[in-house]
Amino acid sequence: MFFQPISNKPALFIPQFEALVLSDLHIGIENELREYGVYADSKISQMESMIQEMYDEYKPKEIILLGDIKHSIPSTPFYEKKHLFEFLKRLQSYAKIHIIPGNHDGSINTMVPDNIIIHGSDGYQKDICGFIHGHRWPSEKIMQSKYVFCGHTHPIVRLTDRLGYNSYEPCWIKTPINIDSVKERYKSYNLDMIMVILPVFNPLCGGSAVNVEGIVGPIDNLVVEEKAEIYLLDGTSIGTLKQLRNK
Repeated sequence: MFFQPISNKPALFIPQFEALVLSDLHIGIENELREYGVYADSKISQMESMIQEMYDEYKPKEIILLGDIKHSIPSTPFYEKKHLFEFLKRLQSYAKIHIIPGNHDGSINTMVPDNIIIHGSDGYQKDICGFIHGHRWPSEKIMQSKYVFCGHTHPIVRLTDRLGYNSYEPCWIKTPINIDSVKERYKSYNLDMIMVILPVFNPLCGGSAVNVEGIVGPIDNLVVEEKAEIYLLDGTSIGTLKQLRNK
């Protein structure tokens, strides 16, 4: 496979580019949770430990962050800016950092260390790959890609046992694109495109049960439900989105 989801981690590795890809860090989300009476520690150390483990194994030269690096909107408090800056500064010691801004990343260019590469919010293309956050339509250029990687949805899947009890698991989604929807919006595109939706990286974040609520954002229009394959973080294939609908 051209890309490699990392077993039991919400990230993937692209050997050809020596690139580690992850999405939705939501640094600072614990502060919003406290406002609702949920007291949780920051997961920055845990996330950094995961990245360190993956770096030790794969030695990536690039780390591509698919948006929502920070959490607070519309304004970002000082302490969140500080934690964001320090986290990214440490990440730079591992590899070159790319950011594709998400809907939580307004003015992020003013909050990051020097030499962080910030792309447009309509995506970043490298060779046959496109990288987007997923909160807006991809650019025409991105639609020429063979593979498109995105976040934003925070995908989880609801699983119901024989007794009617529900459990929720983070998941990956791999899907071809809906050509009919694409034709309505784009003049040119790659007919053979495969889209991969990444699970959220910050364990404090909630998720959207894709087999109940669907995909979040305009990307929902590009998904082919009967061919969209759902995988758990350990790599287990559990069926297509259509097969799992409301189960």
